[in-house]
Amino acid sequence: MTTQDELSKLITEQRNPCSIDVDLKSTAEIVQLFHEGDHQAIAAVEAESTSITQGVELITVAFQRGGRLFYIGAGTSGRLGVLDASECPPTFSTHPSLVQGIIAGGDRALRRSVEGAEDETEAGAEAIRFYGVTAQDVVVGIASSGRTPYVIGALEEAHRIGAKTILLCCTPPADSLKAFVDVFIAPIVGPEIITGSTRLKAGTATKLVLNMLTTISMIKIGKVYNNLMVDIQSSNEKLIARGTRIIMDVTGVNYDTARQALERAEGSAKVAIVMLAKGMNRAEAIVLLEKHDGFLRRVLDDI
Repeated sequence: MTTQDELSKLITEQRNPCSIDVDLKSTAEIVQLFHEGDHQAIAAVEAESTSITQGVELITVAFQRGGRLFYIGAGTSGRLGVLDASECPPTFSTHPSLVQGIIAGGDRALRRSVEGAEDETEAGAEAIRFYGVTAQDVVVGIASSGRTPYVIGALEEAHRIGAKTILLCCTPPADSLKAFVDVFIAPIVGPEIITGSTRLKAGTATKLVLNMLTTISMIKIGKVYNNLMVDIQSSNEKLIARGTRIIMDVTGVNYDTARQALERAEGSAKVAIVMLAKGMNRAEAIVLLEKHDGFLRRVLDDI
């Protein structure tokens, strides 16, 4: 167990000299403090570019081999992981099982704090077993402090199973973690404006990293063409309109033609694009996409 002395030495628990007497400052001054903190978070994430690249490559390989990505964390860290995972199906038409978020205390912890959940090492290991993590998967532990027992227990168990492991934290990781963590992503954002409130700079840095881990991995497995989310499934009016515009952008057809193609493709912009570009029906377009592993660019470049 971490002692009070060890906890006080963590960067995430130290006082920020720039925000001393923050309660005496004007609103405009406090806003400026937050701007400065956000810049620090961005710079800290940029400094971890090499590690982020390594993480993306692990995840991409896992996806290509039929594996999955699991985020696991407690409190704000867990909520951010669940948020990022939940955005993948509507954005990239992935199955909900491909990217999953696990939070200490279960789904009720998404809205209310579950006291003590993060302190149970075995609970983290049990979560890994419960979700059926295998050696094909990647597990990203998210812990601003780098020492949350629930997350550490999960990473140890994932490593034992043979899964690749990544720790995303905002403090220099302990050397002892190297025994079961393959990649460390550690944006050092410094002390928070409100001491210990890691939903601030640490939370911002965490969200930035998660954005890259999933989005870049999705690009690498063909979920994006050019800079368009062509794998979108048009399930509501907003997404239908977006899907129609994407089809128009790629194929050059007018609105009505694009909208009709989207309907024939049963809501899949990518399939509709292939249908129009290759003069195919829906079934033929799907087969051609599968032949090219779902990469639209490969289909369109295949003369």
